Amino acid sequence: MLTPVTCPSLSAFHGIRHAWFTREGGVSDGPLYGSLNGGLGSQDEPAMVIENRRRMAAHMGVTPERFLSVWQVHSPDAMTVSGPWEGERPKADALVTATPGLAISVATADCGPVLFADSRAGIIGAAHAGWQGALNGVLEATVEAMEALGAARANITATIGPMLSQQNYEVGPEFIQRFYAQKASNAAFFRPSPRPGHAMFDLPAYSAMRLKQAGIGAVNDLALCTYADERRFFSYRRTTHRQEPDYGRLISAIVIEG
Repeated sequence: MLTPVTCPSLSAFHGIRHAWFTREGGVSDGPLYGSLNGGLGSQDEPAMVIENRRRMAAHMGVTPERFLSVWQVHSPDAMTVSGPWEGERPKADALVTATPGLAISVATADCGPVLFADSRAGIIGAAHAGWQGALNGVLEATVEAMEALGAARANITATIGPMLSQQNYEVGPEFIQRFYAQKASNAAFFRPSPRPGHAMFDLPAYSAMRLKQAGIGAVNDLALCTYADERRFFSYRRTTHRQEPDYGRLISAIVIEG
């Protein structure tokens, strides 16, 4: 049984369905992928991933070909879509649409899955915001793409889904310097780490700040950590610490019901 996480603010919007799918309710096997792995780029059995994605599409009320995701490359690029892909998935890290019955989704395993909706205009968005995407503007690009379709910033609600929390996100000096070089006030998103020269980074708070500065109407954070909750979530960092060969991907999706 699928057990997705939802946000009350988004659930209140009539005609818009959303889900941050957990790792529960799929057919993939073993500790790396069990059980709802949606990662097309993982080393899981392709047939298992396809069935998992079919189940997610059904939950969103669409057919598999209308359950869209992009080839994510940690870019600041947001794409506007109006129908199923023809051929290979394009490279981007966010999708927006005003087309009913077209579910847009992103895959994550510690990065931030952010879902957007302007229920008045009937426009939605989904962004994959890891540290690179957030730093380089993928969240603002998503808002701009929604605005180009007719959304009003003041009417957009964005919710940050399950991702790596500050208590589990240790980073090194080069990482810290990237953020300090962009803006001195970014120091607020780092706290000392036990290791010299390292720090603990608060990506959810940084992403929320960027969204608020973009001038949207509401920003929510589910405050769920992918690393800490192994039962429900895949985590790239947890896998890396265990020196495991691969990891499952979580899917977050939103659709305007047709």
